Amino acid sequence: MAQVPSAGTRARLPGATGVAAAMLAASCCLLPLALIATGVAGAGLMMTMMRYEWLTLPLGLGGLGGAYALYFRERRRCDTAGCRLVGERTTKVMGLATAVVTASLLLKLFPSWTAGLLQSL
Repeated sequence: MAQVPSAGTRARLPGATGVAAAMLAASCCLLPLALIATGVAGAGLMMTMMRYEWLTLPLGLGGLGGAYALYFRERRRCDTAGCRLVGERTTKVMGLATAVVTASLLLKLFPSWTAGLLQSL
């Protein structure tokens, strides 16, 4: 017999999906850059991960879209049922995931602009 997920589990699903999407999108650009900046890895990791951006960026973008679809579906269900949406942290996590995916896309689509921005920091 299939077990129905609880309301708390359903409320956490969009946030978890958003985090997974952000990690996928960041794995090509931002994650190696952060590891290099902290001294954990070298430039070889960045070169290796950049080869797979054709896979990680679309997966991250699709995962983020899925997270928002799950979030709005749950919000609509709660509005219809008259319940309170549990998990305010989900909104913050999805906002952070959106920022990471957006930064990854900006690094990919506008490399000269983002390079100038990073140099000015």
